[in-house]
Amino acid sequence: MSFAIHFAPPEASSVAGRVDVLFYGVLAFSTALTLLLTGLVVYYAVKYRAGTSADRTGARGRSLPLEIGWTGASLVVAFIIFAWGAELYVYRDQPPADALEIAGLGKQWMWTFRHAGGQREINELHVPAGKAVVVSLASQDVIHSFYVPAFRLKQDAVPGRTTHLWFIADKPGRYHLFCAEYCGTQHSEMGGWVTVMPPEQFAQWLAAQGQDESLAEGGARLFRALGCSGCHGPSSKVRAPDLAGVYGKPVALSDRQTVVADEAYLRDSILQPAKQIAAGYDPIMPSFDGLIDESELQMLVAYLKSLSASSPGRSETSQ
Repeated sequence: MSFAIHFAPPEASSVAGRVDVLFYGVLAFSTALTLLLTGLVVYYAVKYRAGTSADRTGARGRSLPLEIGWTGASLVVAFIIFAWGAELYVYRDQPPADALEIAGLGKQWMWTFRHAGGQREINELHVPAGKAVVVSLASQDVIHSFYVPAFRLKQDAVPGRTTHLWFIADKPGRYHLFCAEYCGTQHSEMGGWVTVMPPEQFAQWLAAQGQDESLAEGGARLFRALGCSGCHGPSSKVRAPDLAGVYGKPVALSDRQTVVADEAYLRDSILQPAKQIAAGYDPIMPSFDGLIDESELQMLVAYLKSLSASSPGRSETSQ
């Protein structure tokens, strides 16, 4: 697979222009500061080079207003750049409530994606133009990084947790997808394409792929196959927490602490059930670590989330 490298890829998402303005703004400031300091260094190096008649007898001068002004100006510029970048960072971690959700999984050495209707893709991702899309990322093995230069977005896929990124692709086209984290011997071959289509064409493409088992439906099947319903079902003789509506709600723990049942909590409850024990229940649940893979874990979490009447905002993002 051959990828051309461009200094400035096209801007193909709603956030790309804002990222470029920030980048070129910081680059312009850094360049101006570099030229100023380099000019002063060169000027004084020439003026006071060996053999010149420059006066070297004067006492060292010091200007307190100049020092305060220089330090204060540097502090102001630093805070402006920080606030500028922080505002953009917060914006990119707050997806709209009606965003289209797609599950992504990175593994050596490919990307797999699964749409809400169960349609699957490998190293290809089709999305509608002008529609907010949230990609939930997980890793099967090592750290990978989902990177689309034209979108100006990059997000790590980390083993043992779920991360998210969202975007609005505003220009139909075909854009390179890379793994931007060294992940093994074939890292350079781990790439693909994001195809942005007009909404009508995307709907036709989606329909042509046919319906398949959705993530939540696959999770429900696994929930029964693994015997989870035998303890958490309504007719169970084993006393276990009711999972209906638990996602996004506070959960009291046996150590008198309270946590929010976000995706991290659901994952830990499946893989490390003894880590956070719900108050009033015995620690009898077995661990499924090593018994299910990351794709199956994604399905189980999707099913547990579907048991809630509404899905609140995501509480776990990449740091």
